[in-house]
Amino acid sequence: MDGSYGETLRAVMRVRDGAAPAETFDVASAGEWLAFDAGVRDLGNRPWLLSRASEEPGRPAGVLGQSGGVLGRPGGEPGRPARTLLDRLRGRAGSGAVPPAAPPVPDAPAIALCHPDGRVREAALDAVRTAPELRPLLVVRCADWVAPVREKARALLAGLPGDALFPLAELILRLSRRARGDFARTLLEGALREGPAAEVLALTAHPDRATYRLAYRIAVERGLLTPMELAATAATCGDVALQDLCAEAAVKPGATPGPDAAAVLDRLLAARAPRVRAAGVTALRRAGQHGDAEPFLVDRSGVVRACARYVLRQGGGDPLPVYRALCAEPAAHPAAAAGLGECGDRATDAGTLWALLGHPLPSVRVHAISGLRALDVVERERLTPLLDDPSPAVVRAATRALLPDAAGIPEHLLRERSAADRPRAVRVAADRLLRAAGLQRRPAPGYR
Repeated sequence: MDGSYGETLRAVMRVRDGAAPAETFDVASAGEWLAFDAGVRDLGNRPWLLSRASEEPGRPAGVLGQSGGVLGRPGGEPGRPARTLLDRLRGRAGSGAVPPAAPPVPDAPAIALCHPDGRVREAALDAVRTAPELRPLLVVRCADWVAPVREKARALLAGLPGDALFPLAELILRLSRRARGDFARTLLEGALREGPAAEVLALTAHPDRATYRLAYRIAVERGLLTPMELAATAATCGDVALQDLCAEAAVKPGATPGPDAAAVLDRLLAARAPRVRAAGVTALRRAGQHGDAEPFLVDRSGVVRACARYVLRQGGGDPLPVYRALCAEPAAHPAAAAGLGECGDRATDAGTLWALLGHPLPSVRVHAISGLRALDVVERERLTPLLDDPSPAVVRAATRALLPDAAGIPEHLLRERSAADRPRAVRVAADRLLRAAGLQRRPAPGYR
């Protein structure tokens, strides 16, 4: 299925006509099983579409009269009056007061397992015992809104071997978001904690985010991954939650004994993600390598710089003199300006940062603005000219610094910078500041 409603209904009709689910949609996709289940339920107002069998081939089940009642059925059987709208709203079978009969069971077990009538779904669950390919629908029924169906499905699912749940992991986790979906998730987590290590590790490569996150969490709990494997995952993956999980596990006490400890730290410290580098820098304190944190005082990430200052202080060092020395030659370490603002003194260090706003390197000017913000010494009159800086990064940094005091900037200065002939970064900055000041941007000439 391509995700469209029409394609889903076509798949439902093909299964109704005898095709196997594997022939009609991707049975490895949790979303397609859920779409199939919803597609069958959507046919609840057209029950004649759910079963191929009819009482007499080629002849309709009844003929409707002008009043809406069934005039007759095959074989001369008198028909029961059709349910009116009021009957349906009140849950009655119709004006004939005939008790409702159980609906016919569809020929296809997959259709019956998703049937709108709970009695049909409950009866169809027995087919799963001999049809493993229908287990995804058994998982769906474990979160059924009808208690008898739900309880029977849960009993059947609990009777399966633990490794039978691994291929269903994505679907189980999708359904766990529903009100009654925790049962199958509990079974899955128990199976992962007790099952073969190879099966758990295989799920760490699953494309579904919730699935591989759970697999990694269980693998970390069970100690199935070495510290170096954890460090490599943290350094290379793009998932923030996984970065935190693996980085912390790689450097926890006792996780990196022997000569591999240095290699693990090096892997984390060289990572592209700031939170992974921060975990590595923090681990330097536990390793007794406080001095090795000094190079990270000028890291491009503020969180890494903060961790480096913490580790350096824990070893008896003071980062402030280091920053002041580095700011004497800022071109080699542009982020030293930001670090100076983060731990410096207003009276002593603000002048150094203001002077760096005129440095020829844009990166130095950007970090100098960040340092001024950290020291809380931003002056509107001295920063407003930087809205015309040739570097878009400097313009953005100046804008962030000026936003709290945007109302104090003369409106005509911002209007001039929002003109169409100004660089895009300058126009965007002017518009942000106008909005922050509560001034609506004027439409461009000729705009209607």
